[in-house]
Amino acid sequence: MSEKEKIKYSGVGGEALIEGIMMKGPYGAAIACRLPGGEIDVTEKPFKSVTEKHKILKAPFIRGPINFVEQMVFGYKCMMESAEKTAFDTDMNEEEMSKLDKWLSDHFGPKMMAVIGAIAMVLGFGLAFLIFFYLPTLLTDLINNHLAGGSLDRARPLIEGIMRMIIFVAYMWGVSQMSDIKRVFKYHGAEHKCIFCIEHGLELTVENVRKQQRFHPRCGTSFIFITIILSIIVSSAVVVVAPQIRDIRWLWIIVKVLLLPLIMSIGYECIRLAGKHDNVFTRILSAPGLFMQRITTKEPEDDIIEVGIAAIKYVITPPEERNKAVETENSEADESENEAE
Repeated sequence: MSEKEKIKYSGVGGEALIEGIMMKGPYGAAIACRLPGGEIDVTEKPFKSVTEKHKILKAPFIRGPINFVEQMVFGYKCMMESAEKTAFDTDMNEEEMSKLDKWLSDHFGPKMMAVIGAIAMVLGFGLAFLIFFYLPTLLTDLINNHLAGGSLDRARPLIEGIMRMIIFVAYMWGVSQMSDIKRVFKYHGAEHKCIFCIEHGLELTVENVRKQQRFHPRCGTSFIFITIILSIIVSSAVVVVAPQIRDIRWLWIIVKVLLLPLIMSIGYECIRLAGKHDNVFTRILSAPGLFMQRITTKEPEDDIIEVGIAAIKYVITPPEERNKAVETENSEADESENEAE
């Protein structure tokens, strides 16, 4: 039996954070962070999907966009919490604060980090729209109108899709060269390795996790690549049905944005399929994303793997077992103190 055939779907997913990892599993969600002092802090993060209230939202091709938005919002909150715990010093002296920092601190006080995060999120969305929606359309127009003399009208969706892939790969490669992002990508690799470890039925030890591969078919990177490919197919179908839309740039962009929920729905089901089954079709489906993970994941050191193990252990351990372990640790600590006295 091959290694791939031994893998069992775990239902565990995660996200790399700043000096930490978020994991979601059968027993909740948690983030584990390596604090400046060196210790690992594990915090439970309550998460309840809207699909738990309305079962209809769990239906295939409906759950995709909902899960994507929920995960994005939840992941953003976890990222901000990890940043506050590990990377930012909010107790700066007035001399150390810039005018903007001081203004934010005076007006928002303890909520300053949340405000900064909200501003960053809005700017991030705007930048993403410009880079991945407007720029490919603009470049395609320039190539078609000035280099090809309008002969590429029918191939517009294909060219835009290729442009989007090139821009995405170049962007990810560029940010991967930043030292802080390289470390986040190491936590991303540790997240995948930890998930693979339990899917192979192995004990969660640093040695076992280290042996696992860091490329996982259920990764968000694979999801993005699949959505780009699907956008080419869906956009091509729209152009065949209504070719006049492609000639009005602003309308064409709006149509592509409105098509996103449909594309994400199909992409989400493809990712679930690739994560649960190993055959020729799912391998082809996963191949672009797995290749891209050579950029978005890095080999983690043992101290990073330890953070991943702490996070995943929390979400795969029943609450009663976690409470029992805490009680045991407290009891042992009390005995040590008594002996010392």
